[in-house]
Amino acid sequence: MEFSISQQDFVFEREGLLRDIYKIGNKIGEGAFSSVRRIKHRETLEKRAVKTVHKKKLRNESERQMIFNEVSILSKLDHPNILKIYEFYQDEKNYYIITEFCSGGELFEKIIRDGNLSEGLAASYMRQLLAVLVYLHDRHVVHRDIKPENLVLSSSEPDSILKVIDFGTAQAYTPGEKMHTRFGTPYYIAPEVLAQRYDEKCDMWSAGVNMYILLSGMPPFGGNSDHEILNKVKTGRYSFPSPEWDSISFEAKDLIEKMLTFDPERRISAREALAHPWLLNAARFRIDQAAARTALGNLKNFRTGQKLKKATLAYIASQLATKTEREEMVKLFESLDTDENGTVSRDELRHGFELIFATEFEDIDEEINRIMNEVDINRSGEIDYNEFVTACLNRQNLVSRKRLEAAFKAFDLDGSGTITADELKEILGKYHKHDDQFWRDMIREADLNGDGVIDLQEFVKMMLENNQVRF
Repeated sequence: MEFSISQQDFVFEREGLLRDIYKIGNKIGEGAFSSVRRIKHRETLEKRAVKTVHKKKLRNESERQMIFNEVSILSKLDHPNILKIYEFYQDEKNYYIITEFCSGGELFEKIIRDGNLSEGLAASYMRQLLAVLVYLHDRHVVHRDIKPENLVLSSSEPDSILKVIDFGTAQAYTPGEKMHTRFGTPYYIAPEVLAQRYDEKCDMWSAGVNMYILLSGMPPFGGNSDHEILNKVKTGRYSFPSPEWDSISFEAKDLIEKMLTFDPERRISAREALAHPWLLNAARFRIDQAAARTALGNLKNFRTGQKLKKATLAYIASQLATKTEREEMVKLFESLDTDENGTVSRDELRHGFELIFATEFEDIDEEINRIMNEVDINRSGEIDYNEFVTACLNRQNLVSRKRLEAAFKAFDLDGSGTITADELKEILGKYHKHDDQFWRDMIREADLNGDGVIDLQEFVKMMLENNQVRF
């Protein structure tokens, strides 16, 4: 029976006290009914962030559902430029969403601090934002609140990765059907959203407003009140005034005009925008031959065999690999993803292998087919970002003793010291329907003494078999 697994399987709703797992740090942000704090995982020492939503501040059921909606949507998304979610807690007073920690702060803060950005830097940020919108819209998800405050920088480094955050107003949509609920922020909201009849192109309008602000430091639709701003949005009229826009290229203004086209039917799509001349010269990651050879060598040698081993490696890469380890793979992943849709296809992988390994394979198609069969563990037909990280990370680092013990502990739900078939079913069967025999067979893969459960020694032996890893 075919077995698939994705990172969504590992975004658990946890019980117990957050403080038992994390050391709580300083507050780094605050909203109308939530706050964000820096936290550190007590076992892995990895820095993360927690968004705490105060239940008493939620005014109705609709606002409460937005929290579960954000968790549900984020857990399904697997893109290097989308904030990564780890887990979800709740107690009597609050909801807690645990995500990666982005130390570079909001893009909005950078604009305030540095003023308008150079065209080169603005193009780099816009390319990353538009790549996210291609990924979302391909999956029929609309964000509905694209603004600089919801774009953060992964680190304070000059070439930091951009991350899109805050999916509370995001929604899955049906192509061809209009949405009607009004969401958004006055400066960035699309006119058709105000008319409460819109589709995913509303994100493109917001992206156009963001690009305008990145290049000029001011919004295209300004005003002294929300009412005044929204009235200007409704008309859709704006300009490129002097002196702010005198030195900005024609190509940049042309792309803005195409994104701020009033009629959404004529407005440019995210995929079309990525092919615009202004972005063709924007910095794209080129393949680092030495790093790529190492990572793709790991990919080529990736073997799992047992289903539980495959699931464990995916869990470690998703939940226990450090932010640094994951982001080391971003440049290579994006350089292979030539159509910028957030996944690596069979043809893109073949092209990358041809560039790096030239004629080292007797039958490259056979090799690519084998790799795809091993690495594409959610059976989507393409390699997602977490699958890529799982296969490309150094195996010896990935399956360290500490991480194996942490993974075992995560699967041993009752803390009994053994993993049972029922526990595997509870963890991995939420989105995959298999009969009880399937889970018993998975236990049997590592159950050396035949007692129907897996202890830590059996688990470690299974994970290290054929890995040439020694402790």
